[in-house]
Amino acid sequence: MSDTDGAPPLLEMRGVNTHYGAVHILKDVEFSIYPGELVCLLGGNASGKSTTLKTLLGMVAPTTGDVLLNGEIVTDESISYRVERGVTMVPENRRLFKRLSVKDNLELGAFLRSDRSAIDADLERIFEMFPRVKERLSQKAGTLSGGEQQMVAMGRALMSDPKVLLMDEPSMGLAPALVQTNFELIKQIHSQGVAIFVVEQNANMALSIADRGWVLQTGRVVLDDTAEALLANPHLRASYLGET
Repeated sequence: MSDTDGAPPLLEMRGVNTHYGAVHILKDVEFSIYPGELVCLLGGNASGKSTTLKTLLGMVAPTTGDVLLNGEIVTDESISYRVERGVTMVPENRRLFKRLSVKDNLELGAFLRSDRSAIDADLERIFEMFPRVKERLSQKAGTLSGGEQQMVAMGRALMSDPKVLLMDEPSMGLAPALVQTNFELIKQIHSQGVAIFVVEQNANMALSIADRGWVLQTGRVVLDDTAEALLANPHLRASYLGET
């Protein structure tokens, strides 16, 4: 889906510049994510990918420019304000509360919600999507395998009832055999109508499931196209897929 389908953007960055002290990280970054899309942001280390996510979620404030959620400028709003309005993140390396049970981790995802019957219904949907999570409910999250922890992290994010799910390097730290499974799970979540914004170094895998993508290089968007076109782009193939 794109703006040509008539739907307004769900999440936007407009002319965003972000600094850490004197260091200019994001440079005039602009993009829009539309309802139901699966889009990806690619780039190497220190390109500004994680800062982009932190700026979208409100963990980092832009120096100039704006973040919009459902057409509302939320640049100065808190993380909780944004989460309540439909944006949440699956962080890099899962970041579970390892001493708490799987069930407690999932429940924490709904901490801003009060609709108990809807929360219980969402829990059941997560159990259907991730049967292994249901089998591990009473276990401490820190005792799970990397793949299981990723399922719990996704489930916890979904418990906030997001309209758009931000994912920071979902393949990081997973065994190669689990990476494919992980991206299948992302596709499964997407099929439920949740827009997904994946930040990922594994360009081939991310583009294989995405509708569109951007490439970030030293804080600037240098490529912006459909996933199919980006996969065929010789510059991207040389830079990110290791091809000459």
